[in-house]
Parts: sequence; structure tokens; C-alpha cells
Amino acid sequence: MIQKNILIVTLITFFTVLISACTQQTETTPEKLVVYSGRKESLVQPIIDQFSAVTGIEVMVKYGQTAEIASMIMEEGENSPADLFWAQDPGGLGAVKAADMLSQLPEESLQKVPTRFRDSKGQWVGISGRARVIVYNTDNIDPERDLPSDLWGFTDPEWKGRLGWAPTNGSFQAMVTALRSTWGEEKTKEWLEGIIANDVGVYPKNTPQVAAAAAGEIDVGFVNHYYLHKFIAAEGENFAARNFFLPDGGPGSLVMVAGVGTLNSAENVENAQKFIDFLLSPVAQQYFAGQTYEYPLVEGVKIHRELKPIEELNAVDIDLTDLSDLQGTVKLLTEVGALE
Repeated sequence: MIQKNILIVTLITFFTVLISACTQQTETTPEKLVVYSGRKESLVQPIIDQFSAVTGIEVMVKYGQTAEIASMIMEEGENSPADLFWAQDPGGLGAVKAADMLSQLPEESLQKVPTRFRDSKGQWVGISGRARVIVYNTDNIDPERDLPSDLWGFTDPEWKGRLGWAPTNGSFQAMVTALRSTWGEEKTKEWLEGIIANDVGVYPKNTPQVAAAAAGEIDVGFVNHYYLHKFIAAEGENFAARNFFLPDGGPGSLVMVAGVGTLNSAENVENAQKFIDFLLSPVAQQYFAGQTYEYPLVEGVKIHRELKPIEELNAVDIDLTDLSDLQGTVKLLTEVGALE
């Protein structure tokens, strides 16, 4: 009888341990994905929610500025909980890649995007495109008559008190990195100092620059193209600002990409790849084209009717992987007094 009771207790203990182990395994390996995003929540959360609804994968997102998120990933190292880095610009991805923290992506995914919009080593891929433009006030500016063909023209004293910029913005910093790569350090420093000498207005990001241009607070701002289209959609065609794409083909004509890369330390690699493939699907690409007014990078997806085709833009010929030196750009911006 005693032996029987011992056997029963042993079996109960065994099954209790087994159930506990299975429960713990289930709790530690759910269908989930951890994304560190340098993209704004208002822009990308809807498509993340759609991915979760379709796949059943729970996506946890940490939002912040691209440079800030890139620094966080590198500081966390192999202990980072992030599976995937979604950057606003290739500079942040390049910095994390340079730290040897990104893994190789499948060729099938890479081939969906033109070569110039993905990493040459296949460690990150572009998802959507954004053009750097000049936003201008339509009441005060005739673009054909008044606007210079390149960024250097805005150092002319005639623009004193008429300009705006957002030096803390990641896309602006990516543009300055492109200036450094194309012009060199000295000329870039001269340009920054020339713009500061013209009493440039400082804004926290792109959106208030566009609003300021329409209100006549400034005549010109240095922004990404898609913010204007959001204002027009909300306020109508009478919105008193428009975009001008600098025709010289220099660094002010930069076409950047928001891109993604999977971390070497990712715990949910398969889910990260599912997410990448979803972002490169026609459904997600059409979302970027129709809802955020960005350029889709996958062939066959229609762009917004207000946009000029990306092939017709006289964009600067630069390898986007050259935009990884964010620290050098921040150092230069601080040196000239654009950043505190």
C-alpha cells in the first residue's frame, strides 16, 4: 500500500513538473516579434497592426529617433531584446551594420528592391523612399525664378531670416551626412555656417516647418517630400506651400530609404523575416504609397497621384551605405552650433 502511494505521488510529481515545463516553454516562446523603430508611431503602427492581425504574431515596438535607437542597439549589444531594426534612414542601419550586429537577409527578399535601395552586402533592405525637398511659401516664392538649383544657393544673404531647418531630425542629419560624403567636411561646414549666418529658424521636426512655410513664417524649409501631401489632404489644394526638388543632382537631391535589418542576436528570426516579407508585399507597399505618401520600392505598386515618379527625380548618385557616420555628423552640427 505504501509502495502504491509512493508510486502515485511520484507520478503526480512527474506530471506536475512536465506540465510546468511545457507551460514555461509556452510562456517563453510565444509568437512574438520585438521591433526597434526609428520611424514614427503615427506612420507605421497601422501597418504593424495589420501584420499582427494577419499573422497572429504579437509585435512589441520601441519607438524613438533613428540615431537614438541605433545607439541603444549598439549599447545593448548581444543582450538587446530587439529582433529587428526599422530605421528612418540608411545612416542608422549603416551604423548598426558597422558594429557587426546585422544578419544576412535572404536573396529572395533583397531582389524585390532595386540595388541602390538596399545594402550592398545584403544586411538591410529598403522599404519605402523619401525625397529631400525644399518646401516653399507659394505667395512669396516663384520656384522657377527665386529658388537656387542647389543647397549652396541658400547661403546667399538674400535668404537671411527666410529659412527653416530641423537639425535634430534624423533625415536632416542623413542629408548632412550626404553633404559630407559628397562635398567633404570643409565645404559642408561652410554651408552649415552660412545657413546659420542667415538666421535660420530652428524647428523640432519637419511638420512644423511645412506649417511655417504655408503661414509665411518662413519662405523655405529643408524637409522630406511627404509631409506636404499630408497637409494638402487635410486642408485642401489652397494650402500655401509646395515642394521643390533641387535639379542639380547634388546632395540636396537625396532620395533616402527607410529600411529594416534583422539583428544577429534576434530570438524571433522567423517572425522577423515574415515581417520583412510583409513590408515588401504589394499590400504594405500600397499602404506607404497611399497613406504616408512615400515612394514604394517594389515594382508594380502605384505611387500617389501627386508624386513625381522616382525615376524622374534627378537624385544624387550616392551609395546609401556611405551615410553611416551619424556620429561624425552630430559632431559637426554641434561644432558649428546647430546642436547643443
